[in-house]
This record gives sequence, C-alpha cells and structure tokens, in this order.
Amino acid sequence: MNRIALTAVGGAALFGAALYTFSNVTGETDRVVLRYDDHATIALGTSVYEVNCASCHGANLEGQPNWRSAGEDGRLPAPPHDETGHTWHHDGDTLFQLTKYGVGALINDPDYASNMPIYEGVLSDEEIIAVLSYIKSTWPEEIRASHNEMENRQ
Repeated sequence: MNRIALTAVGGAALFGAALYTFSNVTGETDRVVLRYDDHATIALGTSVYEVNCASCHGANLEGQPNWRSAGEDGRLPAPPHDETGHTWHHDGDTLFQLTKYGVGALINDPDYASNMPIYEGVLSDEEIIAVLSYIKSTWPEEIRASHNEMENRQ
C-alpha cells in the first residue's frame, strides 16, 4: 500500500511540475508570459494570426491606414502590431485580456463599439498567447527589451 501511495504522490508531483514548467503564466503572479523565443509557440501563433488577425491587422502586422483616426462609423481602424504601433506599450496581461474579452471589457464599458472581435470561445488561451508571442517575436530587439523591462516592473 505504501509503495502505491508513494508512486501516486510522485506521479502527481511530476505532473504538477510539468504543468508549472510548460504553463503560459508564471506560478508566482499568474501573469501571462509571452514566449517570443519559443519556435513551436511562434509557429502556432503565426498560423493562428494568418487565419484570424491578418485580414484586419495586415499580413505584415502593418495595420489599417489612418489607424489613429475614427472612421465614418466612429470606430478606430485596426492598429499595426509591428514596431510602428502601440501594441508593445501594453503588457502581456493587457494584450491577452483585450484579445480574449474585447476592448469594452478591458475598459469596463460594455457599450464601447469596436471592430475587434472577442476571441473568447473562438481561440484557446494557448492560441491567444501564441499569437501575442508571434507578434512580439517580430519586434526589433530594443523594443522587445523595452517590453520585457515594462513587464518586469509590474
């Protein structure tokens, strides 16, 4: 009986360690961690981006023209996600929340009108993090470093 219990406890500990190691959030803060240097994550993020994001944000992350000015419908065009945009000014948690739940939820305004789809129930958390990781992987080194510094201050 002791041997079975010990094996079960050991197995559970190994499983927990694996979950912690491969998790997308840190164990200490439950923050989203963008894996911009992980090739498998980037590959997944690239393919998910192409299918779900590129039609608005551009195949090269360039965004839509005049993205800082509201269109005739009062909504802002899709911003670029490359270094010319403001994506890198936001931490991973904010980017994740915005993508999963939408701008209205992020700013606590359910009436906020946006062309940005809400991806809850459409993309998994892993896919959202993969897309954000892919985007971060395309930024120049100095912008990634600046983004890392910002995230480390939180």
